[in-house]
Amino acid sequence: MDKKTAIIIGAGPAGLTAAYELSKKTDINIVVLEAENCIGGISKTIDYKANKIDIGPHRFFSKSDRVMKTWLELLPFQSAPAKDDILLNREINFDAYKYLNLPSSNANPQNTDNCMLERKRLTRIFFLQKFFDYPVSLNFNTIKNLGLARIFKSGFSYLHSVFFKRDEKSLEDFMINRFGKELYLTFFKDYTYKVWGVKPSQIPADWGVQRIKGISIKKVLWQSLKKIFAINNNSKKKNVEVSLVESFLYPKLGCGQIWQKMADKITGEGVHLNQEVFKVETLDKKITAVFARDKDNNIVKYSGDYFISTMPIKNLIESFDKKSEQVLEVARGLIYRDFMIAGILVKNLEISNNSKFASYKNRIPDEWIYIQDREVRAGRMEIFNNWSPYIIKDYENTMWLGVEYFCNKGDELWSMKDEDFLDFAVKELEKINILKSENVLDKCLIKVEKAYPAYFGTYDKFETVKNFTDKFEN
Repeated sequence: MDKKTAIIIGAGPAGLTAAYELSKKTDINIVVLEAENCIGGISKTIDYKANKIDIGPHRFFSKSDRVMKTWLELLPFQSAPAKDDILLNREINFDAYKYLNLPSSNANPQNTDNCMLERKRLTRIFFLQKFFDYPVSLNFNTIKNLGLARIFKSGFSYLHSVFFKRDEKSLEDFMINRFGKELYLTFFKDYTYKVWGVKPSQIPADWGVQRIKGISIKKVLWQSLKKIFAINNNSKKKNVEVSLVESFLYPKLGCGQIWQKMADKITGEGVHLNQEVFKVETLDKKITAVFARDKDNNIVKYSGDYFISTMPIKNLIESFDKKSEQVLEVARGLIYRDFMIAGILVKNLEISNNSKFASYKNRIPDEWIYIQDREVRAGRMEIFNNWSPYIIKDYENTMWLGVEYFCNKGDELWSMKDEDFLDFAVKELEKINILKSENVLDKCLIKVEKAYPAYFGTYDKFETVKNFTDKFEN
């Protein structure tokens, strides 16, 4: 039997996983086309002077056994403590194999690089130059930081939202129904605008369903009670909202490590880098080929039997050789948010003194910090040391930060010269007392286009696009 060819556009997690699954079949030749010069999409890891920087680190945890098992067959779980676990006197208590009902012999107890580490999830909000739990919880720390007056106001506001539900026409309605108006104004309204560049009152409630899902005050309070009474069972983790999970897995050498491991196992022709698809050729109800352009502007035609696309829908529809004006108009109205991340290497952080968690060399253990302050444009900050100590060249003496900015290509932030933008990012963190500029050792900038698809613009007409693509049989 002649082999069939599957053309997969995009070498991010979705495209690579599709290729990996198809590689388990012997009768398919797999061709993956990636526009960039590296794999991983917005889950890639970039090496900058021996300090690895993830383009938005990702927590490896899923309620799907199939997904968890796939990750662990690529990178087994390291049951031995990581070097930061030893320094911080931290125990490993997430038994990935018990959770999945797999034999623990699959674990990797050795200190090798090809493995997953257990990470203790700690993500907080930095607001009013103080730390708040994320998701927000009504504990002593929150009461102390906000003050009794604001707490009482938040409580009554939440009770009002319980008994007087809004018609959920917008994201603002969605959030107020779950958190009350006062907490919405304090923690959500300005931050949402910072991230998306659109007021929550102008964003459909669909966004909340997709991005926030099951999180609410009730679930946050229940999770807090379970902590107080030490109700903890790995077998119950599937019943916890993903945003509330306290432990997760992470590749030892950065999130891009697992996608490289996956790419190495793809059979057939494998991954072709620097191949930007710009034309999709069709005949009747089938796609026959795609055309890609490399970095030297050479054009290559890729014919196939099956086609999978993970490229932005907007670009995909524009690439079709035949499409109606209506479909094209909807596709062009789909909105994306672009993204910039400033990598900043420092000796130490000022906020270490503002944390009850400060430990080894006054470090804080947060993986992510949401920067809520209205006076700065930065939206979120990663501390890469706490994702994996093995991606930092000098883990014990430096802190490696990733400061995230959400923007639109061509706007004021995107158009800055790289050095000017990096100076701007350092000054912002200095302004809210996160660091001092004299402690900065090095910095770099990475830009990512179309990082986040938005649930506004013409998204409410997306069915038009879906109906168009659904008519192609292959």
